[in-house]
Amino acid sequence: MAATVILQPAGRCSWDEPVRIAVRGLAPRQPVTLRASLRDEKGTLFRAHARYQADAGGLLDLARAPALGGSFTGLEPMGLLWALEPEKPLVRFVKRDVQTPFAVELEVLDGHEPDAGRVLGRAVHERDFLRPGVRREPVRAGRVRATLFLPPGAGPFPGIIDLFGSGGGLCEYRASLLAGHGFAVLALAYFGFEDLPEYLDDMHLEYFEEAVDFMLQHPKVKGPNVGLLGFSKGGDLCLSMASFLKGITATVLINSCVANTIVALHYKDMIVPSLGSDIGRCTINESGLWNFLDVWDNPLEERNHPSIIPLERAQGPFLFLVGMDDHNWRSDFYAQIASERLQAHGKDRPQIIYYPGTGHCIEPAYFPPCRASVHTVLHQPIFHGGEPKAQSRAQVDAWQQIQTFFHKHLNGKKSVQSSKI
Repeated sequence: MAATVILQPAGRCSWDEPVRIAVRGLAPRQPVTLRASLRDEKGTLFRAHARYQADAGGLLDLARAPALGGSFTGLEPMGLLWALEPEKPLVRFVKRDVQTPFAVELEVLDGHEPDAGRVLGRAVHERDFLRPGVRREPVRAGRVRATLFLPPGAGPFPGIIDLFGSGGGLCEYRASLLAGHGFAVLALAYFGFEDLPEYLDDMHLEYFEEAVDFMLQHPKVKGPNVGLLGFSKGGDLCLSMASFLKGITATVLINSCVANTIVALHYKDMIVPSLGSDIGRCTINESGLWNFLDVWDNPLEERNHPSIIPLERAQGPFLFLVGMDDHNWRSDFYAQIASERLQAHGKDRPQIIYYPGTGHCIEPAYFPPCRASVHTVLHQPIFHGGEPKAQSRAQVDAWQQIQTFFHKHLNGKKSVQSSKI
C-alpha cells in the first residue's frame, strides 16, 4: 500500500461528530476511488463510494476536493458516511446496541470505479454511540420500561424523555447521542418490549406520567420540569403529555400529527379518540412501496375534532421539525394547524422548521437517510420520502436545532454552536 488514510479525530469519535478524511502519498492529480463499508449488528452490509482526484501535491482532502461521481457528487466531506446504502434493500440503518461502536472500513483504490485497481490504503474508523463518561442505566421502575443515559459529571442535568414511533420496542441511539451533549435522556418504550403490550393497544397517559415522575424524582435530573422529544406516533404522544401532564416545559416534534393517532388515548376519565383513517386509501408505487399519505382523515373536519390534541393547554414552547417530502402523513399541514390553534388561544406561535427534500425519518446527524423500510409491525415496505443529499443536510441542522432548543428552555443557555444547512 502506497497511500496513508488520515482521520481527524484520529481515534474513536461519536457518530454525530464530523470526521475529516484525507489521503496522502498519492501521485500528483492521481485518480482514486474511496470506499466505505460497515456491517450492522444483524450482519447487513452498508456501502458507499466516490471518485476523486488528488491535488498537485498528491494530497486528497475531502473537505476541499469534490466527489466526481459515485454514491454522491460535489463537496461532501461526510458523504462516505451519510451515503451508506444497505446491500439488502429496505434495511433501515439503526444502532441496536449503543454500547459498541460501528466500525467503518475506509479503502483507497487506484483509478476510478468500475475500473479501479489495487487497494492503495486502508483505515478503520470507529464511531461511538456513547461518548466517554456517558452512563447507561436500564430502568424498570413500576410500570416504566426504559433506559436512562446520564452525561459525565455530578449533575444535575436537564432532563428529556425520548419517544419513537409505531415500530415499537426500545430505541436507544438518539437518547445515547443526546446525552453526550449534556442532557439526562430517558429512552422510553411503550409497546413491543419485555412485558409491555405486544402491539399498540389503547394507550393510557398514566404510564407516561409515571415516566415524567421518575425523571423529576431522579437525583441526577434537574427539575422542576423536563423536555420531550417525539418522532412520528411518539410525537403526538408528546403533544398529549405536554397538554395534559404537569412538569413539562419544552417539546420537540419530529414529523408528528396534531391529532391523536392509531389508537384511543385514555387519561383518568377522559378519552381522546384516534384520528380517522382508511387503509384502503394507501397507494403502492411502481417499486411496491406503500404510501400512507392519503390514509389519514383531515383533523379539521368536524367529525375529527375530538381527536385533536388541545396543545394550547401546554405550559412550554414547541419546536416542530417538518420534512416537506414526508410520505407517511402531512407533517407540514399538521404543524400549520398547531400554529393556528396556539395563536387562536392567545399563545405564542411555535417554532417550525421546514426541510425541503426531506422525508419522514429525520435521524441524528450523519445517519444515512432512510427513504423506505419494512415496518417492524406491519411487515410491509413503507415509502418515507426524501432525497438523500437534502435530507443529510437537514439531519445535521435538525440535530443542532434540537440541542439549541433544549439548552435554551431547559438550561437557560441561549444557543450552542449553530450549523449551516
